[in-house]
Amino acid sequence: MSPAAFSLGGSLSYYATLLLSIVTRKKTVDEAHLADTKLSRCLGTLDLVALGVGSTLGAGVYVIAGEVAQKTTGPAVIVSFFIAAAASVLAGLCYAEFGARVPKSGSAYVYSYVTVGELMAFVIGWNLILEYAIGTASVARAWSQNFDSLLGGRVINIFRQYLTMSVPGIAKYPDFFAFGIVLLLTLVIAFGVKESAWVTKAFTLVNLMVLATVVIAGSWLADGANWRIRPGPNGTVEFGNATYAASRIGAGGFMPFGLRSIVSGAGTCFYAFVGFDAIATTGEEAKNPQKAIPVSIIVSLAICFAAYFSLSTVLTLIQPYFALDPLAPLPAAFAAQGWRVANYIIAVGAVCALSTSLLGAMFPLPRIVYAMASDGLLFRFLASVNRRLSTPLVATLITGLLSAVMACLFELKELVDMMSIGTLLAYTLVAISVLILRGNRDDLRHPDAEEPPGSVDIRVVTHRQQQRLPADRLKPEKQERQQERGSSDSDSADAVLVCDPHSGGLADLSTHFRQHRRMTWREYLRLSFRPESTAPTRFSESVNRRNTFLFLAAATLLAFLTENYPDRMHQPGVLLPTLAAFAACFGLLFSLYRQPENAKPVAFRVPAVPFVPCLSVFINVYLMMALPSGTWVRFLVWMTIGMAIYCLYGARSSTEHARQTIRKMRGIRLAIELDADGGQEVSQMMDKEQD
Repeated sequence: MSPAAFSLGGSLSYYATLLLSIVTRKKTVDEAHLADTKLSRCLGTLDLVALGVGSTLGAGVYVIAGEVAQKTTGPAVIVSFFIAAAASVLAGLCYAEFGARVPKSGSAYVYSYVTVGELMAFVIGWNLILEYAIGTASVARAWSQNFDSLLGGRVINIFRQYLTMSVPGIAKYPDFFAFGIVLLLTLVIAFGVKESAWVTKAFTLVNLMVLATVVIAGSWLADGANWRIRPGPNGTVEFGNATYAASRIGAGGFMPFGLRSIVSGAGTCFYAFVGFDAIATTGEEAKNPQKAIPVSIIVSLAICFAAYFSLSTVLTLIQPYFALDPLAPLPAAFAAQGWRVANYIIAVGAVCALSTSLLGAMFPLPRIVYAMASDGLLFRFLASVNRRLSTPLVATLITGLLSAVMACLFELKELVDMMSIGTLLAYTLVAISVLILRGNRDDLRHPDAEEPPGSVDIRVVTHRQQQRLPADRLKPEKQERQQERGSSDSDSADAVLVCDPHSGGLADLSTHFRQHRRMTWREYLRLSFRPESTAPTRFSESVNRRNTFLFLAAATLLAFLTENYPDRMHQPGVLLPTLAAFAACFGLLFSLYRQPENAKPVAFRVPAVPFVPCLSVFINVYLMMALPSGTWVRFLVWMTIGMAIYCLYGARSSTEHARQTIRKMRGIRLAIELDADGGQEVSQMMDKEQD
């Protein structure tokens, strides 16, 4: 091989290895200093529960039950809420375990950074920023319209009359009301975590009191006959002063539109539980995060399910499902019974619910930005913490201003679906991270720990190569070098273990090569179902990681086929790939079940691993596949912007770049140089030695 050809091949090998090390490098965490933080640890379990409930129980609690019941499920909406709650609990359990293991700000971003790698962590963090920014803006506009309705619509009418805009993609009028409320709450959050927690608890308490009042009052008006209504001979039903067509009634009874409608309704109800992940961003502000975060996630989801379940039950018992108003079901249902005073109570509850939802969307956003900036993936000035307030002040003010501008200028109906992609992607990666972390030998890596076995570049060097290399780039024996030079080279990333094949050193290294060699495909297949140890090993860790990502790929294919081609399952071109994907999911699930687990005790562990995380992965991927194609296009545009920031800034400014990658670059270059001269000779001698 010519020197030029080898130079090209060596360069390609160098950059390929370097790129792989960059995108897969993981965040190193010092377990002895997990509690250290620049932020103020002042949030108790009650504060976190209030944050979770407030973020989840928005104004939709007064609307979504009636909308799903009237259009999709009928009274069986309560079953849809149960299924949606179960799916949310699966994701919540995964968040709870990571909250106990890694109590740091950043939620799913930090969790994926610790286990999966830097590139995927950036993707998750970048989408969480979009999710919370759009969530803040959309809730702010809804808050503005709802509050203005209590004033008779006077403020919005002024904006429409005097501030009309006719720019494509921009709202018809600027909503300065929404702009002002976002800025006001930004100042509340920036002023202090404890202060914003008090505001959240107050609004959440009022919201729950209103919901309890509605449920108790509705119980007096409930009529079980509304769950047993059947259509007449012509398929219609007369109720009140109206006649309802067969398309609105279905088969009647408790489940008028069949089992499939319940599953479809569960997909809509699932988004009603989105918001509890805000709790996971408080890892550096909770007093006892290892216990408080898991408990608050589970309790908040339980409270939200009880609210949705009881409200949907009472609503469908007060008025038949086909007669519900999908836009304002509760006020219309009470008005039909002559209880118009309930409108004012519900309006107060809706304003409080929107206020807590707005705080719940705004609170995590600067924490995500702070965590990414602290790691160097975003501009580091965003990670500055005000000493007096103990809050990420710069990140809070900038993200608050950005959200306020979006709320003021943009109609966000088409962008709301993008929130779903970010949320579901985060849920998926957290479940994947639980699977990976359970199969790892060590939960976390200490920032000063030595490289794991097999990661140090070891080369067999000929005598002629030793003469060509400077003395400080050779490492014959660590202890002897320390004695001879009086210093340690243990941290030198470009040092190599030198062994001259002509001196018989190959036999001395045979044990090392056996211990740190790569796993063969035959071994991989065998260890996938018959592990050799009850504790995680290097090979079992590799098997667990590979099979986890293979399960993700198989689940994605299965979800894509079942969602997009349900009516073509009888065709071989659809049926066979579907069966193959199902069989692959089942086989990989059994393989993950057989793998040894890390038995390190933590405050909370997900039960029934790998079944719970794998089921959560499939549900989340299935819901992502149901999103419209336009949402995916806008998602790709947002990701293009994010990848430009990562490639031009984050990849080189990352803390882990200085800690890991730079230390490896010289060693990679040296390995290529050694292979350039005498590599073939050494390879032949290695083959002879093995024979």
